[in-house]
Amino acid sequence: MTDFGPTYSCTMTGDVDLGLQADAKEATRAPLPVIQVESLQATETAVQRAGGVITKPIFSFPGGRRFHFRDPAGNELAAMEAD
Repeated sequence: MTDFGPTYSCTMTGDVDLGLQADAKEATRAPLPVIQVESLQATETAVQRAGGVITKPIFSFPGGRRFHFRDPAGNELAAMEAD
């Protein structure tokens, strides 16, 4: 596990990883798929054009930046760009 702040850790195998959030105020209600992307801004634009809704604007964390969004079917996901 790699720590990304005081309440969040994630496996970093480079394939499919698992993150654990210890802060109940920051935790999502369901598992949160996080997609690593090359350009966070381009991805945010593509999500909005496809009908997605930004639920948590771009924010920085140790190791990168990300944003959360809800797809048109109501699923919450996140996109991240590593430092």
